[in-house]
Amino acid sequence: MTTPAQPVATEAKVAVSLDNIVKFFGRFVALRNVTATFAAGRLYVILGDNGAGKSTLLRVMTGLLKPTSGAVKLLGEDPDDVNPRFGYMGHAPLLYDELTGVENLNYFAKLYGMDDHVVRDAIRTVGLDPDLDRRVGNYSQGMRQRMSLARSVIHNPEILFLDEPFSNVDVKSAHDMAALLGKMRDEGRTLFVVTHQPAVLEAFADEYIMMSSGQIVERREEHKA
Repeated sequence: MTTPAQPVATEAKVAVSLDNIVKFFGRFVALRNVTATFAAGRLYVILGDNGAGKSTLLRVMTGLLKPTSGAVKLLGEDPDDVNPRFGYMGHAPLLYDELTGVENLNYFAKLYGMDDHVVRDAIRTVGLDPDLDRRVGNYSQGMRQRMSLARSVIHNPEILFLDEPFSNVDVKSAHDMAALLGKMRDEGRTLFVVTHQPAVLEAFADEYIMMSSGQIVERREEHKA
């Protein structure tokens, strides 16, 4: 199969570059010779069937998974060397159910060596009330996803990697979150969003990345009126 021509970012503006990435899980090939560059300040929507390699690609980009072969550069460096400059939101919310939202984010703020004042700003950023005195275990799914997003942006990252952020979220909450992601892109952040609900991001996507069998098979620019 011939890989279609892909948009190439100029070196000065590259957020992520992938050079011949291969990832095996045992004998299963999750990623097959993926080579691509992605410009900064854009919102990328990653699409594909289950098992296409979307989540694996996201985790390799962040350094959470090491490729079997090939090289990843994040902002021109090894992902491990720029960890404070990106945020990741996976399938698991990584929140403590017995704590309130503020208590959760206070904990993560301390891990980043940040003052507590950033916590309330992060919670407000995702449209939640920092004074809500309710344990996260009693949040709705939409509220949990927003709080997980707040955890991902608390350190003001330049790049965000989001894996199915709209999963099990009602329609209104999904559209509210999409608008928030669009605003973050407008502020200069680079976002990669894996989703099975591309319509939610239709008004904000800059580029769609289609994956199949561990390869990027198409990249399509979104031309807005």
